[in-house]
Amino acid sequence: MGKRLIHQRRGRGTPKYRSASHRFKAKIRYRIQDEIEKESVLEGKIVDIVHDPGRNAPIADVKFKNGERKYILAPESIQVDDDIECGALASINLGNTLPLGKIPEGTPIYNIENRPGDGGRFVKSSGNYASLITLDSEKAVVELPSGELKSLNLNCRATIGVVAGGGRKEKPFLKAGTRWHAFKAKGKRSMTVRGVAMNAVDHPHGGGNRQHPGRPTTISRHAPPGRKVGSIAAKRTGKRR
Repeated sequence: MGKRLIHQRRGRGTPKYRSASHRFKAKIRYRIQDEIEKESVLEGKIVDIVHDPGRNAPIADVKFKNGERKYILAPESIQVDDDIECGALASINLGNTLPLGKIPEGTPIYNIENRPGDGGRFVKSSGNYASLITLDSEKAVVELPSGELKSLNLNCRATIGVVAGGGRKEKPFLKAGTRWHAFKAKGKRSMTVRGVAMNAVDHPHGGGNRQHPGRPTTISRHAPPGRKVGSIAAKRTGKRR
């Protein structure tokens, strides 16, 4: 009888595998859009720049003029006591949040909503930005960091600038212990063992006289948890030509 897979054991949420959620500062979501943002502008001031162990970009603590406090993704070059604006009439400056329909073409943006009011879904990793390619009467076309072009509603909000923390990957880890601590802060495992390198009792790809899966690596969406490894419910595999 085989053993549980490592992702099955993680899914139980025991202290060994549970994510240290008490370390995470906040979920980064745009404030709920009200009449002030829709028709005018809401001003705020950067109170503090904070390190969030749960993400790879710094976050900024903002105090708005209506008394509300909110964490936002910090753009590059932002400083404490800088002013930012949110709303349809906000100026085109670093850190300001506007609907896509109000942003000029070619502007670098980040933290882009997929649907109006969802709080921001795309381009949230350190050093990343998207480009607003074109606007028409119905849609805004945005080029994501991957090169994909995406058509979005003109009322979807985005922030002007580049996410702070760029160049993070340029510094090497140098040793395994540093990488282990970096991943532990995010509740992840840094080192993983290939299934084909395991014994047959430990993984469906294990065992044999050489390292090979021994069966197709595409697996049905409805497979039982102990068998669901490899390319799960893959429509296609291999290099796209």
